[in-house]
Amino acid sequence: MEEEIVNRVKQSGLIQLDLEEMRIPGERIFLDMKPQLFMELVLKEKDFRHFLAEHDWASYQGKHVAVGCSNDAIIPTWAFMLLSIHLSPYAKTIVFGTLEDLEKILFKQSIDELVTQDLEGARVVIKGCSKESVPTDAYVQIAHKLQPLVKSLFFGEPCSTVPLFKKKS
Repeated sequence: MEEEIVNRVKQSGLIQLDLEEMRIPGERIFLDMKPQLFMELVLKEKDFRHFLAEHDWASYQGKHVAVGCSNDAIIPTWAFMLLSIHLSPYAKTIVFGTLEDLEKILFKQSIDELVTQDLEGARVVIKGCSKESVPTDAYVQIAHKLQPLVKSLFFGEPCSTVPLFKKKS
């Protein structure tokens, strides 16, 4: 006599959220100010404005761009503002910082746009394993957003979870 295999995970009523699926698509680019510095220390306004006028800004079309400097130099704020102005007609996203900062901001946007009405009072598992890197900040943001809404919150896989939160009855 064969016993029927029962999918207890499916029967549990757990809703799984995979943050990797919330990753905003598109190429990420770091626009480094270092090549624009004189002796890797100082930004010369005349040379910088020449770079801005001659640079191929269309190459950033539809891309997510982080602007910053990989060298420890003091760069005036207006320089980053000018970069942003030149990038604006082309880039999909522009942030000041590193590629890691850009990724955090993109995940924050995605989490802010998440429709949560189906999650109210639900038992939710935030998937723990992913093929692509998901910033820890994204897990912090999703926990912060969901905690007031859900009945319970877990981390991991539906078959092996770490309990994070359970609403008191």
